[in-house]
Amino acid sequence: MKRTDILEVTARKLAPFILLFGCYVIAYGHLSPGGGFQGGVVLASGVILLALCQGVKPIQRLFPSRAVSLAETIGFLCFLVVGIIGLAVSGYFLFNFFPVHDGGTTANAGFIFALNLVIGLKVGAGMTLICFYLLKEE
Repeated sequence: MKRTDILEVTARKLAPFILLFGCYVIAYGHLSPGGGFQGGVVLASGVILLALCQGVKPIQRLFPSRAVSLAETIGFLCFLVVGIIGLAVSGYFLFNFFPVHDGGTTANAGFIFALNLVIGLKVGAGMTLICFYLLKEE
């Protein structure tokens, strides 16, 4: 694919909105269609758009592979910690130990909101790493 100025400028202007929408999908996934996995893929698609339009090397300076890999590991460990806390509290892995409220707010689903955040981090970082390795410029 030939890189053009129009493509690069459009990607640079569009990517922040894609990243913001990914955060929205993660944050409100328990109230509307979406969640951690879908939001993580949307987050990664914003980074992938930039990598395809501007090249991988400039984007890896902005999002270093080591930092993205660390974010993926942190997402996994946080998921594991939340599951183990549920196991310690009730005897069931991923038991919802936060109080559940009525209403359509972000705090009404117990720990699902926190779980969506860590899943979004894990999936977004993982998809970004896959893109970086597949598009690696020699």
